[in-house]
Amino acid sequence: DPFFAYDANYLIDNKTGIILDAEGTRANRTAEIAVTQTMMERVRRRFDLQPQRLAGDTAYGAVRLLKWLVDRQIMPHIPVWDKSARSDGTFSRADFVFDRERNVYICPGGKLLHTTGTVIDGGTLRYRASKRDCDTCALKLRCSPNTPMRQIPRDVHEHARDVARALSKTEAYEQSRRERKKIEMRFAHMKRIFKLDRLRLRGLSGAKDEVLLTATAQNLRRLVKLLSRPPPSTARMSVGPAVRWAVTHSPRQSRRRRKDAARSARPIAA
Repeated sequence: DPFFAYDANYLIDNKTGIILDAEGTRANRTAEIAVTQTMMERVRRRFDLQPQRLAGDTAYGAVRLLKWLVDRQIMPHIPVWDKSARSDGTFSRADFVFDRERNVYICPGGKLLHTTGTVIDGGTLRYRASKRDCDTCALKLRCSPNTPMRQIPRDVHEHARDVARALSKTEAYEQSRRERKKIEMRFAHMKRIFKLDRLRLRGLSGAKDEVLLTATAQNLRRLVKLLSRPPPSTARMSVGPAVRWAVTHSPRQSRRRRKDAARSARPIAA
C-alpha cells in the first residue's frame, strides 16, 4: 500500500564513522541527489574538507551527480543508474562499443552508428545505424526486429558514467563497498536505539529537525568512544604486562616469594 515517508540522508567520514552532515528530505530520488551536493558543499565551506571519493548505493548513480563529482575530481564509487538493459533477448546498449576518438558506436556486427550532434530532450544524443547496413545484417532479428535501423541514445555526460563503470572494477571500489556498512549501521542505530522508525514532528521541517538531532546524538556517542580510548603506546605499556602477569602467577604467590627471598638474604649468625 502507498504511504507517505521521509528520507534521512547522512554524509559520514568512513575512517572515523563521524556524521559530517545530515538532512531530512522527502522520499524522492531527485531530492536525494540534490541534497547530496548541498551537504558536500556545506561541509567544504564549514570544515574545508574535500573527499577523495564518495560511496553510495544505486539511488545516487544518476548521471547528474556523477558528472558533478567527476568535475570536482572526486572518484564516484557508486553503481551506475542504467536502465538500458533489454529483457526481450535483443542487444542492449552495453553490447555496443563506443569509440570516443571517432565519436561512433560499433554494433556487434561491426557496423558504425553515427550522430548528427543534435541534442534532444535537453541532454541526449542519438546514434543511428545505416538502414542499408541493417537490411543486410544477419543479426537484425536480435538487434532491431521492429524498426528499420538501430538507434542508441547517449547522454551528453555519459563520460561520467564511463568513469564510474571503470572505477567499479578496482580494489578501491570494493573497499568502499565494505566501508559503506558504517553508514548502514548508523541507520540501524537510528531505528533500534533511538526509536526513530516513526517521526514525532509533522512536516518536512520537523523531519529535518529530528534527523539533525538524531545525527548529533549519534556523533556524541561516537566521540565518547573515540575520546575514551587510551593512546596506543600507553595501552601497550599498561595492559600488556598486567595481562602476562595475571596469567603467570597470583598476587599471593608473589608475596610468598618475596618473603622467601628476604629470608634467604638474611645473614647467618656465627
